[in-house]
Amino acid sequence: MHGHHHHHPRTTGTASTRHHMVFRSKTHGDGRCAGLVTRASSTDAQSGGEKKKKQPPSQMLVYVPPHPLVKHWMGVMRSVDTPTPVFRSAAAELGRILLYEMLREWMPTLEAQVQTPTGSTADATFVDPTRPIVCVPVLRAGTVLLDQAQTLLPASITYHVGYVRNEENLEASCYLNKLPEKIDPNALCIVSDMMLATGGTMVQVIKDMVARGADPSNIRVLSALAAPPALQKLNDAFPGLVVYTGMIDAEVDDKGYIIPGVGDAGDRAFGTQ
Repeated sequence: MHGHHHHHPRTTGTASTRHHMVFRSKTHGDGRCAGLVTRASSTDAQSGGEKKKKQPPSQMLVYVPPHPLVKHWMGVMRSVDTPTPVFRSAAAELGRILLYEMLREWMPTLEAQVQTPTGSTADATFVDPTRPIVCVPVLRAGTVLLDQAQTLLPASITYHVGYVRNEENLEASCYLNKLPEKIDPNALCIVSDMMLATGGTMVQVIKDMVARGADPSNIRVLSALAAPPALQKLNDAFPGLVVYTGMIDAEVDDKGYIIPGVGDAGDRAFGTQ
C-alpha cells in the first residue's frame, strides 16, 4: 500500500469535486491494511431523524492485505511477459489469499465438543454449515478469482452473472443472470470481479442482489485491482460496503482501463487477445 497515502485522485466536472476521496492507510492489530474511502462532504447529519437498529457505517472500507504473496502474484499479473496459463493461476492464487483474508472475522461458526483419539474431550469451533457463503462471480474474469473458493469454503453456493461493457460509452449490460428470485437477507454474499475500474458493473450487480433481498451489509466485494472512480461510485451507492483488493491503482483511462493495471484481464485469463 506504499505510495497510496493521502492520494487525491483527479476529479472531473463540478459535481464530483465535492466527493474527493482520501485513501488513508490503517494497519489493524493483525497486520491487515485498510484503505478508508471517505467523502469530504458528510451527509450523516441529515439522517438523524430516524432511529435504526444498527447504524450502518458511513464510509466504505477497502482492505489491501499487506502480504508478500499478494504483492508477488500482483507483480506476475502486471507483467506483459506473463503468458495466459501463468496469469490465470496467479489470479486464482491472489483470489484465494484475498478470500482467506476476507473470511477471517466474517465467517459464521458454531461451538461444539469432540472426542479426540486420546479419549479426551476438546472444545471445537466449526464453520456453520447452515449458512453457506453465496458466491457471485461476474463473468468472465470474476470466475478466476473464485477458482479456489470451492476448496476453501466448506459450504458455498455459486450464482453466475455475466456483464459486457460497451466500448463506446463504457456502460455495462447484463447478458447472463443466474441469481435466484429471492436472496436470504442473512446470506453472506461475495461478489467478485477482476477489475473495479469505473464501478458501473459492480454497482449494477449489487443493486440487483439487493432488489432480490440481499442485505448490503452482508455483501463483500472481491477484486484483484481497484481504481478511485469505481471505489467512489461504490461508496456513493453503498456506504459501508467492504472491499478486498490486491492493489489500488491511481487512474482509469478514457477506454475504461486501469493504469498501470494489468491490461484486459478477461483476455489475458482466457487467451483471447
